[in-house]
Amino acid sequence: LCHNTDHSKDCITTRRCSLCSRRRIEPWEFEVFFDPQELRKEACLLYEIKWGASSKTWRSSGKNTTNHVEVNFLEKLTSEGRLGPSTCCSITWFLSWSPCWECSTAIREFLSQHPGVTLVIFVARLFQHMDRRNRQGLKDLVTSGVTVQVMSVSEYCYCWENFVNYPPGKAAQWPRYPPRWMLMYALELYCIILGLPPCLKISRRHQKQLTFFSLTPQYCHYKMIPPYILLATGLLQPSVPWR
Repeated sequence: LCHNTDHSKDCITTRRCSLCSRRRIEPWEFEVFFDPQELRKEACLLYEIKWGASSKTWRSSGKNTTNHVEVNFLEKLTSEGRLGPSTCCSITWFLSWSPCWECSTAIREFLSQHPGVTLVIFVARLFQHMDRRNRQGLKDLVTSGVTVQVMSVSEYCYCWENFVNYPPGKAAQWPRYPPRWMLMYALELYCIILGLPPCLKISRRHQKQLTFFSLTPQYCHYKMIPPYILLATGLLQPSVPWR
């Protein structure tokens, strides 16, 4: 069966569709994959599709196999046969890791072949963000018209409510991750889009499995990044007027 959802109810049709079959992930999966402090190797994708002017939303999830989860999605969507040169649809991804440079290239090629498709990507973490190829890949995605943002508190809440098989009465008990980690990733994504050098450094002590985040700003970061972003991450301190 194919489940077509509109936030409040499921509309079940008799046409079988492997791409659109809705599967909620378990709470522990969401917490393991999308915790911004964890550097889990595997990636998870939560996605929703709206076709044309329809108000219905198709939702499902995917994980890495022998291919990255982004490539799996594109191949499956193409194989379903619903996409034509003039097909219009909007796609939203919630990714536990941002796309690598190879996936970024595949995404841009897919969108160039399907000009009626729009894509918005929310990411929980930045994948190997020190790698110049990955940084350029994300920048090229944004330049080509793809919206790429770091997940905020509202996206975590939305995913919990719409993609997670939470226990009855537990809709409001989504994991509250510290906003500071989200802000640090958002700052680094801003650096990537502007073509600035890395500002965020992530290190891990394998013995205790502890992850450490630190910011190492340069003059160019203070010059190019808006003050409100620097204030949110603690790189600037609010001025206090003298009385």
